Amino acid sequence: MSNSLLELFPISRTRRNHGLEHATMKILNQKYPQLNLGGMSSPHGFTIVGDVTAEDVADAAIEALKRLRAGETELAFHPNCGTNFAVPGAFAGLAAWLGTLGTDKSFKRKMERLPLAIVLATTALVLTYPLGPLVQKRFTTSGDPQGMELERVETTLRAGVRLNHVKTRG
Repeated sequence: MSNSLLELFPISRTRRNHGLEHATMKILNQKYPQLNLGGMSSPHGFTIVGDVTAEDVADAAIEALKRLRAGETELAFHPNCGTNFAVPGAFAGLAAWLGTLGTDKSFKRKMERLPLAIVLATTALVLTYPLGPLVQKRFTTSGDPQGMELERVETTLRAGVRLNHVKTRG
């Protein structure tokens, strides 16, 4: 993917929001180590999923943005980022599928290939595991917030789960 494509508005904004999301979660986890959080980003901001107040999310996002602007780019990269699981998962799925090629449509023939599919998928996971963080750093996340600013934090509850939506601009 060329750098010019990564700088297109929706992609660039999502990458920067993704980095700010990770940095915010890291700061929240420093304050509340037992807290289980999730997140998702878009061009318009990011959402922190977990039992944390809007005030704590706002404070953490403000600190995260300040620290990213000060050059602490490593805050933007998270070991539990979905990219780190999706990349090897995609290769494992592809490898398992390749293990079924050449069989007819019968369930029995596919089951005979199951051990091969498992070996191929496991090998793919092991070999491609290091690619997740590389893809995260190069393509899906940015540690440079550029001119990003925080607008507001809105909290909603869905099925008993707290969602803190952080709106950004810039």
